[in-house]
Amino acid sequence: MKKKWIKLLPSFLRAHVENSVPLQRSIKNSSWLFFDHITRIVVGFVIGIWIARYLGPANLGLLDYSIAFFSLFAALSSLGLSGIVVRELVREPDKREEIVASAFAMLTIAGGVSFLLALIIIRSLRQGDFEVQLLVSIVSLGLIFQAFTVIEFWFKSQVQSKYTVYARSAAFLALSLVKVILLLWNAPLIFFALAVLAEIALGAVFLLLVFRARGYRLWLGKAKISRCKNLLKDSWPAIISCLSIALFMKIDMVMLGEMVGNEDVGIYSAASRISMVWYFLPSVIVSSVFPFIIETKTVSEELYERRVTQLFSLMTMLAIPIIILIMFFSNVLISFLYGNPYAAAGPVLAIHVMGCWFVFLGQAQEPWDLAENLMQLAMFRTASGALINILLNLLLIPHYAAIGASVASVISLFIAGILLNLVSKKTRPVFFMQVKSLFFLKLLK
Repeated sequence: MKKKWIKLLPSFLRAHVENSVPLQRSIKNSSWLFFDHITRIVVGFVIGIWIARYLGPANLGLLDYSIAFFSLFAALSSLGLSGIVVRELVREPDKREEIVASAFAMLTIAGGVSFLLALIIIRSLRQGDFEVQLLVSIVSLGLIFQAFTVIEFWFKSQVQSKYTVYARSAAFLALSLVKVILLLWNAPLIFFALAVLAEIALGAVFLLLVFRARGYRLWLGKAKISRCKNLLKDSWPAIISCLSIALFMKIDMVMLGEMVGNEDVGIYSAASRISMVWYFLPSVIVSSVFPFIIETKTVSEELYERRVTQLFSLMTMLAIPIIILIMFFSNVLISFLYGNPYAAAGPVLAIHVMGCWFVFLGQAQEPWDLAENLMQLAMFRTASGALINILLNLLLIPHYAAIGASVASVISLFIAGILLNLVSKKTRPVFFMQVKSLFFLKLLK
């Protein structure tokens, strides 16, 4: 009997998936991640808007500045281990306790060091601003709990992401309820920072409980220095990539806070939440069709390139209507969702949402980069884009504030996601596939 979820796939994938049991299993596993994304987006978006209206632009800017600051160090403390640990667990299942324990030890140390660095740097940047220092300190405590993401790596290697979803969703929903109570209670700003920390900590606790319930244990005694060295040796490109992505996504808020003020961070954050809420779409689609793309490469290069082009076309087909609708109704959306205090976010949203297309195409390129072993080129594009974003922010923010940050974001996304593909002959075909994706009505047939 046909699986109902297969009918939801694009026509160019459906026939292949129906005849591929491993691919069905992969997509079914990804559906759990999709459920988690949808839950977080719908509930988080509604509560996020409520919090934004309650706090106002200045206080929202303070909170989101703290979260952005935390995110930069979270990228560093992750050590880029996700894909590496999953790969090693699949390759050496008999060494799973050693791999998990070694990764856990590394992430624990990295989390502690990153927390200390965050405290030192925020004290240097915001001397005398006790409120910002306190908020960043509270949220950054979450870095210590990042080590428990190693449990997610384990479940991912076993194609059992549903257990990760159980834990993360339970923590998210519990703290969403707490945030509602805080809103009804008219709680001060510091309690919302504590709620951010509590969600991270509770998620780690639930992950550990699920892990133990499945009969597994985290035993640091199994960690080996030699294994840690090998993991770190393989992960350094991913560290740079993770940090570059974090800089891409969060540095604008930090720079706005430092160069202009908290209120502009709140305005920018309100706008970017609406445009970035769509970023989960390409991630879920690409993770689902990735095995199919890789499998096609072993059959025919011509068919493989056609499928990659069709994936780009699907991304364009999704992105363009989103961009047009949000650009056209940006002021109305801001007014309806956030109210008059955020009126300045309308033009910011109209600009920022243009980056959606470049994000969608950039994520759709991942199967090509992996299949062609071009991850170092991908790292170069991401790092270059982050650097360009920082330079443009330095140039534009002092004169145009949140609007300048939006322009910087869109330009850097275009350069990193599309234009830099022209630099290398290995990725030049991708550039032309991305351009062809504009004719998606013809290519998706």
